[in-house]
Amino acid sequence: MDSRSHSRSRRRSQSRSRRRSHCRSRRRSQGAAGIVAQVALLLCSARGTSGEEVCDGPLVSNLPPASFRSSSQLSSSHAPGFAKLNRRDGAGGWSPLTSDGYQWLEVDLGQRTKIAAVATQGRYGSSDWLTSYLLMFSDTGHNWKQHRQEDSIGSFPGNSNADSVVQYKLQQPAVARFLRLLPLRWNPSGRMGLRLEAYGCPHTSDVLSLRGGGLAYRLSPGPRRSSGEVVSLEFKTARSSGTLLQAEGEGGLGLSLELERGKLLLLTRGPPSSEPRRVASLGSLLDDQQWHRLAVERRGSQLNVTVDEHAAERLRLPAEFPGWEAEQLSVAAARGLVSERNFDGCLENLVYNGLDLVELFKSKDRRVTVVGNVTFSCAESVSVAVTFPGPRSFLRLPGAAPSLSEGVSVGLQFRTWNDAGLLLTFDLPEEGGVAWLYLSEARLRLQIHKAGGALLELSAGSALNDGLWHSVELTSGRGRLTIAVDTEERGVANAGHPVAAGSQLFFGGCPAAEDTQDCKNPFGVFQGCMRLLRLEDQPVDLIKVQQRLLGNYSHLQIDMCGIIDRCSPSRCEHGGRCTQSWTAFRCNCSASGYSGATCHSSVYEQSCEAYKHNGNTSGHFYIDVDGSGPIRPQLVYCNMTEENTWMEIRHNNTELTGVRPSAGVDQHSVHFDYSAEEEQLLAAISQSEHCEQELSYRCRKSRLLNTPEGSPFSWWLGGPGPGRVQTYWGGAQPGSRQCACGLRGDCVDPQHYCNCDADRTDWAEDSGLLTHEESLPVRSLVLGDIQRAGSEAAYRVGPLRCYGDKNFWNAAFFDKETSYLHFPTFHGELSADISFLFKTTASSGVFLENLGIKDFIRIELSSSTRVVFSLDVGDGPLEVRVESSVPLNDDRWHRVRAERNVREASLRLDALPAARRGAPADGHLHLQLNSQLFIGGTASRQKGFRGCIRALQLNGVTLDLEERARITPGVRAGCPGHCGSYGSLCRNRGRCAERANGFLCDCGLSAHTGAFCHTEVSASFLPGTTVSYTFKQPHESGRNSSARPSSVYSDTTLRGEDVSLSFRTNQSPALLLYVSSHHGESLALLINKHEALEVRYKLDGSRAAEVLRSTARSLADGRLHAVSVRRRTDAVSLQIDQRPKEDFNLTADGEFNAIKSLVLGRVHGSEDVDPELSPLASLGFTGCLSVVRFNPVSPLKAALLHPHSSPVVITGPLVQSTCGSSASANPHAAEDTHHLSDQSGSAGSGQPLVNAVRTDSALIGGVIAVAIFLIASGLALTARFLYRRKETYGNQEAGGVKQEDSGDFTFTTQRDSQSVSTENPKEYFI
Repeated sequence: MDSRSHSRSRRRSQSRSRRRSHCRSRRRSQGAAGIVAQVALLLCSARGTSGEEVCDGPLVSNLPPASFRSSSQLSSSHAPGFAKLNRRDGAGGWSPLTSDGYQWLEVDLGQRTKIAAVATQGRYGSSDWLTSYLLMFSDTGHNWKQHRQEDSIGSFPGNSNADSVVQYKLQQPAVARFLRLLPLRWNPSGRMGLRLEAYGCPHTSDVLSLRGGGLAYRLSPGPRRSSGEVVSLEFKTARSSGTLLQAEGEGGLGLSLELERGKLLLLTRGPPSSEPRRVASLGSLLDDQQWHRLAVERRGSQLNVTVDEHAAERLRLPAEFPGWEAEQLSVAAARGLVSERNFDGCLENLVYNGLDLVELFKSKDRRVTVVGNVTFSCAESVSVAVTFPGPRSFLRLPGAAPSLSEGVSVGLQFRTWNDAGLLLTFDLPEEGGVAWLYLSEARLRLQIHKAGGALLELSAGSALNDGLWHSVELTSGRGRLTIAVDTEERGVANAGHPVAAGSQLFFGGCPAAEDTQDCKNPFGVFQGCMRLLRLEDQPVDLIKVQQRLLGNYSHLQIDMCGIIDRCSPSRCEHGGRCTQSWTAFRCNCSASGYSGATCHSSVYEQSCEAYKHNGNTSGHFYIDVDGSGPIRPQLVYCNMTEENTWMEIRHNNTELTGVRPSAGVDQHSVHFDYSAEEEQLLAAISQSEHCEQELSYRCRKSRLLNTPEGSPFSWWLGGPGPGRVQTYWGGAQPGSRQCACGLRGDCVDPQHYCNCDADRTDWAEDSGLLTHEESLPVRSLVLGDIQRAGSEAAYRVGPLRCYGDKNFWNAAFFDKETSYLHFPTFHGELSADISFLFKTTASSGVFLENLGIKDFIRIELSSSTRVVFSLDVGDGPLEVRVESSVPLNDDRWHRVRAERNVREASLRLDALPAARRGAPADGHLHLQLNSQLFIGGTASRQKGFRGCIRALQLNGVTLDLEERARITPGVRAGCPGHCGSYGSLCRNRGRCAERANGFLCDCGLSAHTGAFCHTEVSASFLPGTTVSYTFKQPHESGRNSSARPSSVYSDTTLRGEDVSLSFRTNQSPALLLYVSSHHGESLALLINKHEALEVRYKLDGSRAAEVLRSTARSLADGRLHAVSVRRRTDAVSLQIDQRPKEDFNLTADGEFNAIKSLVLGRVHGSEDVDPELSPLASLGFTGCLSVVRFNPVSPLKAALLHPHSSPVVITGPLVQSTCGSSASANPHAAEDTHHLSDQSGSAGSGQPLVNAVRTDSALIGGVIAVAIFLIASGLALTARFLYRRKETYGNQEAGGVKQEDSGDFTFTTQRDSQSVSTENPKEYFI
């Protein structure tokens, strides 16, 4: 409890105060008798002046002294009866004999009462007051229940002096007869001292005790309950199973609420012979003999079930229930669907649709019948439990006298969440050993230990850490030792000698001071509850233990079981599985798609755009459009090969599908099922900058939109839900009732707005893109003109494609420390995650701040290398820091992710490990903020942030910074300059180009392509393939300024080259690349007959070529090899793959003059070829060439991707392939893709169209295929003839460069057709 609760609870309205003061004066004049106090309370506190219920009358001040009890008292003048607020009787309040952690004060209110608030005060005129305490409530004076605020906070702050009054309103009023206050801390300069008051009102109820009996209510026949049905009740029981409530109706259908293992199961019963169906499991620990509230509301098929004060569970009943009407309501009167027994316990306030069924029973209403034993009271058996809350808890009891026992007999019940801990230990005086009864791996184990070794071990039971009560029996006699769990599973062993306990037995743990003497515990302490302890078949009186009349104990809570189910309700989000120990819970987030202590934060990005900026390439990805929000992740395909990053969401039929006339069928209807759910689709469309979907219709005598009366033959449905009817077609505008040709004005028949509406016998087509987001996606398609003879049609609805992410680039620039943006209060009471990107040149500044009365959250850059996440949820300020090894004010984007949940606070910065700080085990849960949310500054306008903030999201919701920035002085919308952060993603000489939203890798000077210039451009060559690149004439540059950049012209004199390529072949010798000039100079890269690489430079037309030969061998092995040649004047370096560089020196002048062309593959014509290479050049090349680059020119890329705009000539078949990629080079390499699963739907109506083209088109395709085959065959025969020729060439040796005989070019026929990949081929025939 804190000041925020204090401020809320101390105030009352003035009008009610005046009325209460009048009532108080009346009560004081009537005397102090308890009965008079109760009557006055009933008359004056039940109703306020406005008619609404007022429940804040004083409950304690007029009680007699006999209503007060305490653990002890300092003297008769410090007795508990003097502990009344603002009284000075006796010593001015209660003080115990000793001030320690075992004291308590108890008040008997005389009857069950609703308690709404508690006030405390110190002892009058003293230094004695409490600074914190616990509150307990009970109906019987036993089995106390601790009252907690926010389901977690157990302690209440007390006073700071002896006179002031501190009052707290309970968040949920308690109903009890007895109130007990346990001091926790007190004034260190004084003693415990207390005066108190409780405020509330009488609690009226009709109570039933059901011991093998029940009650049934027959509902009135006829129309009823149009607004729904509501059943509510309170119950308490000590049994973990039993049928509580059943509703039976027509058709044998029914609902049942049954206790099973301390939880409430909601079950449905379908038609006869069907199995019961479990709908939900609700609540936990419902067998604790405390009152629990149940409310069930049914509206059609919707069912809202509330257990205690937790949020209602919203459930949907099976399909057969919406029209179902209940005919009878049974309470503990019918056999359950799962449980074997009926409910055994107490009920009160049993109400059905406003009718009090207990009152009806009392008035002998015939609709209510009773079965078995039912009484109008709540008789409870008293069972005193003891709680072992922590590591210092233990209970010591005396053992039986040695002469009275030749064995040992111990019994107890326990419940816990822990899977390990000591239950019991005692010495074996006769044998000089020790016995341990303990839990290990949630099994019960007994170990007899002596002289450093285990003499005997037994085990029984399993999964005993389930929070349920389990009984344990340990018996020894006549040489047999037995342990039993729940009277079912036993462990039995022959002890060989009597096992008898010593003079004392220790339960739960050992005293710290005696840990090395009489009590040893190697198994850890027990945390949980015990009850029904028995020694030698005699029950242990735990109340005597509490009064220090029996045994000894430390740090126990006697007469209560303080077990808490931290998984009910579960704090694990998004389907995370909750497990727990006594002090904490854990969430298993595996397979949920979320991470963190409570499975709150998504592990996936929110768009394809975000994946791209992480450096990912095309593939299948899970995207989570709302981050930590309720929408689940969805699998999409991200296409990053184009300028925009496209997201594709497929449906069950994206193929071109034919439709033919069918007898008796006037319309053809098809529905499209998408791989994403409804809310995922709509969120993805809303978040994207642009979405589109192809809609095509191919037709022959099948009209599309035109009808004589004006209504369309065909239409489609698109948009949210089932979609709205749309009567326009792809490429046209909504509502236009046109196709794309009608919008352009080029339809085949000018009288119609669609090609198909011309109704011709020739094939026609209407196709285009749907781009109106409100009409996307296409849900279904209805085709109407398909029933006539000769009608034939085909349709295609492509996948939904979207690009851009409005949220990812939403940014604001703060140019002053005093500038900020403000938004409504952030509501993240139980879970809060905040993520954003920032860039700055400043060394400090506050990114974000939101304040409450006491609570707050703040994220700031505290120094140039540190980000701090600070917060307070009522337990005091908490800071989480992350230190960076590099400056953060480098004007580059950095990512911050902060999260706060009920378990911890965490902070992530970029890719650094997360910093975490745990929350107190029983601390405040709710973050309560009430001010505006400040971005880029604080409420005090101090320590503001200067720089950019982008993609700010709170709990998955993006704040529109740009919209707010446009109307805020000192803040600008948007934030340019992304290449400084993302430019490194552009590889292989790609250049980063700025865009308004993001960046683009310009691959114009790179031999690669793709989003990051990372994709190899490769082609498979055959012997007849030639790619000839002609260098520009100087005048051509001015004539075609839009041509792709090149710094190499035909009249240029080169004093150096950078040449690189990758190849794969089995051919040797083979010419890889040849560059010629107008002056007879040349450069050649080739593989000789020894499968070694040679570089031949001829920089002097009057001299022979200089041969630079690499030491690398076996390069014609069918594997991918990379070659790099670098020349600077006469110095040449050569590198192959990852081998060391090889350096050479030329003897020529080092100038390459007037280059003319570059040829890959076969070189045609002998006038441009060095005569020494002419025979080899005519052979051509068989294999793969990839990423060919000569200075800034990429000839192979120009030929494959820009053949019409580049000075390139292609001869023969050129097949684009992935043969140059590393994955193709290594067939065993894993595919670099993010595809996780195939979630395509089932096939839709109609079959994929196989022959959707006309027969004449098929004939043309066949002719082309035959021609290709004949050309390839001719080329192969020519190559075979040429390969057999052997030529010799003279080589010279000068200046250290070896010039050899031409015998190196002898061709070897080592061809492997499998070595050349033809994956995804694109063929060019020029």
